[in-house]
Amino acid sequence: MFAVYAAGFSTDDPLSGLVVGERPDPVAPDGWTTVTVKAAALNHHDLWSLRGVGLKAEHLPMILGCDAAGHDEDGNEVVVHAVLCDPSWTGDETLDPRRTLLSERHQGTFADTVVVPRRNVVPKPPSLSFEEAACLPAAWLTAYRMLFTQGACKPGDVVLVQGVGGGVATALIMLARAAGLRVLATSRDERKRERALEIGAHEVFESGTRLPVKVDAVMETVGRATWSHSVRSLRPGGKIVISGTTSGPQPDDAELTRIFYRQLQVIGSTMGTRDELASLISFLDATGVRPLIDRVVPMVDARDAFATLAEGDVFGKVVMTR
Repeated sequence: MFAVYAAGFSTDDPLSGLVVGERPDPVAPDGWTTVTVKAAALNHHDLWSLRGVGLKAEHLPMILGCDAAGHDEDGNEVVVHAVLCDPSWTGDETLDPRRTLLSERHQGTFADTVVVPRRNVVPKPPSLSFEEAACLPAAWLTAYRMLFTQGACKPGDVVLVQGVGGGVATALIMLARAAGLRVLATSRDERKRERALEIGAHEVFESGTRLPVKVDAVMETVGRATWSHSVRSLRPGGKIVISGTTSGPQPDDAELTRIFYRQLQVIGSTMGTRDELASLISFLDATGVRPLIDRVVPMVDARDAFATLAEGDVFGKVVMTR
């Protein structure tokens, strides 16, 4: 079958290990199902895999991709949940210490077909296109869990989204606005600040700017470059929900004094559960909110899609179709 896979690693030139070609057809073990992929979205996780982060050499060659929507074996339209936990695990899948994502130990979604546990498929409503649905399992699910599960945000809260432009940040803005939150957003890029207003932010600011109000919660995916600003932007008792560190994991100043004196909460968040993915899909179906797609690229042109993501000149998701 056609597939886009990692054949090697390179820190300096990650795309050198990317291959667009053929792989053996997968065989679904007991309890698993085959999904025919119609659309799959790219994530920075895919680029990190090509650098050898989260993917081990003994698992090569590895088909990349953890987001997909398509048809199951019975022809039903489905969305793939990318978090795989131990078969004996019960409860929140993200808390299983043995959890993994598709394309880490199991072949991923950038292919004609992918095999996943039956519990990892969620019905796709007709209101969502395959391209839109493919954006949900990683970036949009991460944003949903950050806001509503870990952040416990509610209508009327003021939330700050740091570093708009990528899939998680754009999802945070659109979901928060639809849920009745007041949304502030930051970016170093003036064009991205303007786009943030277009998709639902109430106010935008250059990164690091002192805000006119203290916020109830900060949605943090940037890390080192924005950490001090995030802490200083919170009201007493406020919370930072962090799901990524794209600028680096170690801040110059952890602001520990400010954190304990103001009784701030720092909450980690990783991906989401199958039930949260189903709730997210219902939320979009009911509200009419749709994932922001930067561009749609045929999967045969995967190298171009990866290069676009690596350059960082995107606003929303890059989706590949079969």
